[in-house]
Amino acid sequence: MTVLYEDNHIIAVNKTCNEIVQGDRTGDMPLSDMVKAYLKEKYQKPGEVFLGVPHRLDRPTSGVVLFARTSKALTRLNEMFRSHERIQKTYWAITEHAPVPLEGRLEHYLLRKELQNKSYVVQEGTQNAKLAKLTYRTLGHSDRYYLVEVHLETGRHHQIRCQLSAVGCPIKGDLKYGAKRSNPDGGISLHARSIAFQHPVSKEFIRIVAPVPNDRLWQALSSEQDEEL
Repeated sequence: MTVLYEDNHIIAVNKTCNEIVQGDRTGDMPLSDMVKAYLKEKYQKPGEVFLGVPHRLDRPTSGVVLFARTSKALTRLNEMFRSHERIQKTYWAITEHAPVPLEGRLEHYLLRKELQNKSYVVQEGTQNAKLAKLTYRTLGHSDRYYLVEVHLETGRHHQIRCQLSAVGCPIKGDLKYGAKRSNPDGGISLHARSIAFQHPVSKEFIRIVAPVPNDRLWQALSSEQDEEL
């Protein structure tokens, strides 16, 4: 577990693909429990360690995950994530095709189907569909793949995966949304690159950047990008 930022109220770690943020029916140890164990040992805390989870990443996705160490921080972060105010999440995706145009904005209505754990692009007015918005730009490419930066304006289920697939740019390794083949590690090439926000207590502006996975393609595509965004 790599800690990216830590203070008295929040802690951010770099999630690897296939780690789960919170416990599920698989019974695998979640990242939240790993962070609790880390805090308990580091600060020699007796009893249960408080840790709030204001947001999550899909299991096959990597990148920065922010946790709250106090109830005050959790309440304020929950509201920031809910309203999408004073907080900006940036993702990097490796796609099988270049988006057209190379930079732009996507708006779709998405319908989540629980049994399939999948979202679909549907027509406006479809019952239970929600509007999804994001902006993107293409940062670079190799012979076969493209590095695309995404800024979310809404937070819908599988939003980036579904919307990029809808415009013919499935994320590498994402079989559920149209990729040609899986990745060797079973994850998908979607990385929560950074999170920028107003600290819930100090009100200081903070930007936390997560290094890309230790993978040859990720390293090659990201090598020319500014590490500080």
